[in-house]
Amino acid sequence: MEDAAAADRTAGEMTLFEHLRELRTRLFRAVIALALGAAIGYALFPYLLDVVIAPYCAVPSALRPDDACALIATKPLEPFSVRIKTALVIGLFLGGPVIFYQLWRFISPGLTSREKRYSLPFVLAAQLLFAAGIGFAYLIVPRALRVLLALGGPGIEPLLSATDYLTFFLALCIAFGLVFELPLVLISLVLLRVVGAEGLRRARPYAIVVMAVSAAFITPTTDAVTLLFVVGPAWVFYELSILVAWFTERRRRRRSGAKGQV
Repeated sequence: MEDAAAADRTAGEMTLFEHLRELRTRLFRAVIALALGAAIGYALFPYLLDVVIAPYCAVPSALRPDDACALIATKPLEPFSVRIKTALVIGLFLGGPVIFYQLWRFISPGLTSREKRYSLPFVLAAQLLFAAGIGFAYLIVPRALRVLLALGGPGIEPLLSATDYLTFFLALCIAFGLVFELPLVLISLVLLRVVGAEGLRRARPYAIVVMAVSAAFITPTTDAVTLLFVVGPAWVFYELSILVAWFTERRRRRRSGAKGQV
């Protein structure tokens, strides 16, 4: 059984040039999925615009000009550029299953046949976590806008352009989507035997510092509450990853012990 597992890993080994060709193929398929998703997003933009603007409309009316939540365009090409940016983010979400699958297939040669069976759970979990991150960002944006728009005091009346608001909104959605992918990344590294439960525990203090620093860059506000909204989920995901790593290593030890007895 051990020889079969070793042979399975050997069969998955590739040369450097084979890895590069594999990477090119996976990237090409991911780009095609992104382009198709972006095309759908471009067509759906007029119907999704109200949903995207809704967090801005949730800001207190005192922070919006004339109690309106409409965005302005200051350049002739601004409506088009905004539509393209939004379409790309929608394409990233719609093409997510294909993109995540290509990522998994790229790293799967380093896994055993038993571990390769996690392909579908990996893709589903990646898509659900990314969607959860976007949903979390959707809840954070109104609070972030309230803080940012009030910093100038009553003497400054905010008047947001479509580019400024949507760039801010979409950046937060992508940032939180990536933060929510943290447990999946760590679990994948555990499956690849790059890290283990003990290594993750020893790295915990450094990981928390990295989370805090990264959150400071991700969050556009300066208040501690919004910072905790980012660090909190990341920390919880890190602890869950340690638990999953411990459970995975325990199962491996049991299988190795059973094979040794045979």
